[in-house]
Amino acid sequence: MTRVSSDQALLSESVARGPVLRLMIGLRIFFALLGFSALVTEIATLAAKHRFNAGNFFSFFTVESNTLSVLSLLLSSFAVATGTVSRALDVFRGAVTLYMTTTILIFIVLLSGYPSSELTAVRWDNTVLHYIMPIVIIVDWLIFRTARRIPLSIAMLWMAFPLAYLVYSLVRGPIVDWYPYPFMNPSTHGYVGVLITAVVIAVILAVITWGIAGVTRLPPVRMLARPISDTPDV
Repeated sequence: MTRVSSDQALLSESVARGPVLRLMIGLRIFFALLGFSALVTEIATLAAKHRFNAGNFFSFFTVESNTLSVLSLLLSSFAVATGTVSRALDVFRGAVTLYMTTTILIFIVLLSGYPSSELTAVRWDNTVLHYIMPIVIIVDWLIFRTARRIPLSIAMLWMAFPLAYLVYSLVRGPIVDWYPYPFMNPSTHGYVGVLITAVVIAVILAVITWGIAGVTRLPPVRMLARPISDTPDV
């Protein structure tokens, strides 16, 4: 009787999990397409106005982080649909969560005072790229969190990308006489000012990284804790 009851419970849980996972897949694909459409709309609008510069466009951290978020959502959808488990994907999702958290915080604290027309070519793109997509990625990480812990030593490696981005922007800036964001422009704030801002941001990101990694120590949502079918970890 106990064995039968246990099997029935697992069957019921599996059946109940189905609609939840389908909703999960659908939402991820929807927001991936939303983010992708916003990026494409930006490119098309800038090109139509003869203002598109590929080097400058893809040098925006917002563009880079949103591109990664689209990829993360699509890969996560595929993983859920196929019932696969990947530690590499878990680590990648965590990194994207950090980058999108950086995007929304930097925008709110340092860029929200600028007219949206100076930040994006289309107003609704500004909302999608700086607010909706970051919130989606953060909520996705908090609710559909991985069942396996990500060590802080691994998570801290996520900060290599923002650091590389800063170095790239400061090296490229004088060469092309253009900086993606005002607070990164040494001619306005001086290198000391840029350095101080960078250090403050780095400290905040380190704390956020600790928090994102810490979420993996919480118990996973039971309905979403197990994949559709068990596969070896890769």
